[in-house]
Amino acid sequence: MDDDLKNSILKSGTTIVGIVCKDGVVMASDKQSTGGNIVMDKDSEKIKIINEYLAFAGTGMVSDIQRSIKLGAAELRLKELRSKSRPNVREGANLIASLIYGSVRQPTMLQFMVGSLVGGVNENGTAELYTIDPSGGIKKVEDYDANFGSGMPFVLGLLERQYHKDMVVADAVKLATEAIKSSTQRDIGSGHGIDVFTLTKDGIKKVVSQEIKASYEDSKKN
Repeated sequence: MDDDLKNSILKSGTTIVGIVCKDGVVMASDKQSTGGNIVMDKDSEKIKIINEYLAFAGTGMVSDIQRSIKLGAAELRLKELRSKSRPNVREGANLIASLIYGSVRQPTMLQFMVGSLVGGVNENGTAELYTIDPSGGIKKVEDYDANFGSGMPFVLGLLERQYHKDMVVADAVKLATEAIKSSTQRDIGSGHGIDVFTLTKDGIKKVVSQEIKASYEDSKKN
């Protein structure tokens, strides 16, 4: 599995970013989906709202990501109905990690491969972020993470240099946007746009939706 995790960076063409702030969490992604060396979708939403308090950002196979989101939303709703209380962010993230863990270990012809960031807002207004690796391992993020997307190497250095512990959401939105821009300049698996979400006591909101358009200019000099 260690070799699979290392190789997955080359297979999961995308960039996802999560930043923990003083007053919330910021999640960002690019908008390009690839199939091998071909760009399959230029308007792919890689950050999905699971329910009113949880958001999911995934890297890997599109079908596996969709399955994780659908099963996670259904299981969380069942848990809520059974317990008659809303699960907190930690419980939600651990449930999704368990689904991924179980899927990886089922006999199958196609390997299940999803790396993800799960962020959310608790009922008391606090926000949390968790990273789930492709084998189902989960860890609470205390600062920032880019999981196993192909753009990860291009954003971690920027985040390490510019992130600080007392960062507020407004500044983290700018940093997350710059991180995705840095990735799209160098990572062939990432591009075509930027989505940024904030997770605060006011809920989950999409605050940035940008499209990267190619322009062609005549390089001939007069």
